[in-house]
Amino acid sequence: MNRRRTPVLACSVVGAAVVALDGTVLTVAQPALQRDLHADVGQVQWTSTGYLVAVASLLVFAGRLGDRLGHRRIFAVGALGFAAASAGVALVPGIGAVIALRVLQGVCGALLQPATLGMLRTAFPPDRLATPIAVRTAVIGLAAAAGPLVGGALVSAYGWRSVFLLSVPPTLAIGLLALATREPGAGETGTPGRRTAPGLTALDPAGALLLAVTLGLLVHGLVGTARPGGAGAGALACAGAALAALALARHERRAARPLLPPELLRSVPVVAGVAALLAASAALFGSLFVATYFLQDVQRLDPLACALRVLPLALLMVLGAPLCPPLQRRFGPRRTATAGAALLTLGVLLLSRLDATAGALPVGGCAALLGAGFVTLVVTATSVVVHRAPEAHAGVAGGLQQTAMNVGPALGVATATLLLALVPDGGFVPVRGAALPALAAIAALALPAALALPGTARRGTRPDPTAPRPGRRSCVRS
Repeated sequence: MNRRRTPVLACSVVGAAVVALDGTVLTVAQPALQRDLHADVGQVQWTSTGYLVAVASLLVFAGRLGDRLGHRRIFAVGALGFAAASAGVALVPGIGAVIALRVLQGVCGALLQPATLGMLRTAFPPDRLATPIAVRTAVIGLAAAAGPLVGGALVSAYGWRSVFLLSVPPTLAIGLLALATREPGAGETGTPGRRTAPGLTALDPAGALLLAVTLGLLVHGLVGTARPGGAGAGALACAGAALAALALARHERRAARPLLPPELLRSVPVVAGVAALLAASAALFGSLFVATYFLQDVQRLDPLACALRVLPLALLMVLGAPLCPPLQRRFGPRRTATAGAALLTLGVLLLSRLDATAGALPVGGCAALLGAGFVTLVVTATSVVVHRAPEAHAGVAGGLQQTAMNVGPALGVATATLLLALVPDGGFVPVRGAALPALAAIAALALPAALALPGTARRGTRPDPTAPRPGRRSCVRS
């Protein structure tokens, strides 16, 4: 591997993994945090909700900043800010300060996440993107699976504050590494260099504000709907998100330099890839939400036994990710993603047929199908989104990909919560409930999106046809 690409890959992988780990370890730490800070449940929930709203609201705008100012710089700011906010949470004495710093963590996470993909797009030739994206996805799966175990051990031994200190050394290290790494210039990856537009108007601040309001209200509404008694307020927030989305669409049509570039939104592979990611993440996380209640409340398993039952999901994600690039080269993105969507849908359908006596083998088999299908679809769709987006809009494409991966879980959990409430006596038993069949239908929506992906992997380093043609020939790849 080119020596200049190695630190880029390290920053991208570690940055994405830290964010994934942070989300899962916090869930384990929340009860101890509540007791130590004498907080109520609503305040503790805002330590997660505030973070999610901040991240989802700013991902696309952060990607646009990376396109204009350089992904490496934006990544470094996000990583160093994330480290500082994490250290702050571990030191502050009250719940109000924790919530505020979690929101700041969300802002920094929004700066960091699209840049992890934007840096890969500018550092690697398009035909070599699948492998680093697969490595990144595998490490994210490993971090998410290890989160509850690591969090439980840290909270038991050192208290909840140690969970936040855990992310300080790696984010500090990758932030400094990003500052010391030179970003590739024009022609070094076989694609045209970034074209920046001067002035604040190039960032479309009005569009950024409208998009932030839209996504923020949407995520807040979905998260609120998933809470007991929150359906009314959640529906109101989602209605506000719809109105903000209409205002955003009107503004973007009239803007001279829109936040969401028309050439990106007209790209069928990019739009289809984002849609597939949204449906897949909603189906997976909604199904895991139902499965957790089934295993713990119906079958009376403890959290560790529950985690062991669904361990095949994490294993298939970690082991399956490296197999995705050769599958894409052999069969093309369309057939590879379609197979992944079919496996994911089948896994949710089989999970919906389990009864209260289901043993470890059927549960583990369903989890394996979910993991294999999800990782195949996510790696393939992400590769297409990043590959087919013009390099000048790589950050926005990364922001859209990350937005789908953040909004999807909230949508899936909200759907599951509402449908579980329809069958109060037996909703947690999959075969007697309505939640998992509905989530299987959501997973099936990824099938037409996967069929809209390119049939063959693009060869060479030619940029997307929607991108401006370079004025000179590209340099030969190293």
